[in-house]
Amino acid sequence: MEFSNLPIGQILQILREGKSLGKKELETLANQELMDPKRTNVFNITWANAGEIIMERSLLFQSIITEYDRFPLRDNHSLETLWKLWLPLGIKLANKCQDFSVPLVQGILGGQGTGKTTLAKILVLILDKLGYKTISISIDDIYKTYAERQLLQKQDYRLIWRGPPGTHDVSLGMEILDRLRQSENQNYDGLIAIPRFNKSLFNGAGDRVEPEMVSKVDIVLFEGWFVGVRPVEDKIFDVARLPPIITEADQKFARDMNNNLMEYLPLWERLDGLIVLYPTDYRFSKQWRKQAEQQMIASGKSGMTDDEVERFVDYFWLALHPELFIKPLIQNQELVDLVIEINSDHSLGNIDLPKS
Repeated sequence: MEFSNLPIGQILQILREGKSLGKKELETLANQELMDPKRTNVFNITWANAGEIIMERSLLFQSIITEYDRFPLRDNHSLETLWKLWLPLGIKLANKCQDFSVPLVQGILGGQGTGKTTLAKILVLILDKLGYKTISISIDDIYKTYAERQLLQKQDYRLIWRGPPGTHDVSLGMEILDRLRQSENQNYDGLIAIPRFNKSLFNGAGDRVEPEMVSKVDIVLFEGWFVGVRPVEDKIFDVARLPPIITEADQKFARDMNNNLMEYLPLWERLDGLIVLYPTDYRFSKQWRKQAEQQMIASGKSGMTDDEVERFVDYFWLALHPELFIKPLIQNQELVDLVIEINSDHSLGNIDLPKS
């Protein structure tokens, strides 16, 4: 094979301009894939099919690039991320969908700042281009209403923010996924109301807004900061001393939130798979949130101070600490079908199958 001297970024720019790639450029892209055994395993790439896969991905790249360029992305390597992750992942989900006679429900788990919402939005774009009607639902969309959460806070003063287990209408989530599955029935031609949540209402407390009406979808992307997370053994809180779980009151809150996770298990059973966006260090979430808030303030919008971010993120770690809940999850091959590592600069780390 003769490879091009152009770096992958420049080759993708050629595609972006709507031009066809030469033989050398195509072979360079194929070789890039084959050099990474983890990627070849995840995306089923072999020496025999690499050329065909690269050609298919190139055409898909060009078909979505205009709409993709409208996304407000912070990743300086967004074209490479599109090429290396989002496009092959979209194709993988499209192929997976073909094995289902009912809509595929794909879970996406990621902590704050990992890019789960962006991933879901871009996958909707890619899958629609591939001919699969796709919708994204966030776990935020099934929050209990503002009024319900006000009552909940009176019952438990520790629930100072929305988010932890217990602040969602789990029955509503199950009902929506069940109705979406039933919509595949040829005799069903009605619309399904998908709940939506506006975080800005009630001074940031948020509330539900008008639902989105959909019918007959092929793929549902269900994303959130603890989607798919299972309860852990209660005794772990006796030995784990992970900040901010320090005091006995902290441990009590962590135990109670762990117990609340039991209510979510029937909802997780409706997932057909789980993709985990996994920071190489969970503490990056604070760094990313601070950066996002600082950018908002610099642009003239309201945002949290660094101290407020510290307290905000600590609250979520008190409820479900990543080291206690996410780390063991990514080693469960029965629950997780893909793990995507995220580096401190939001670039991609390893893309791999879970290790038992």
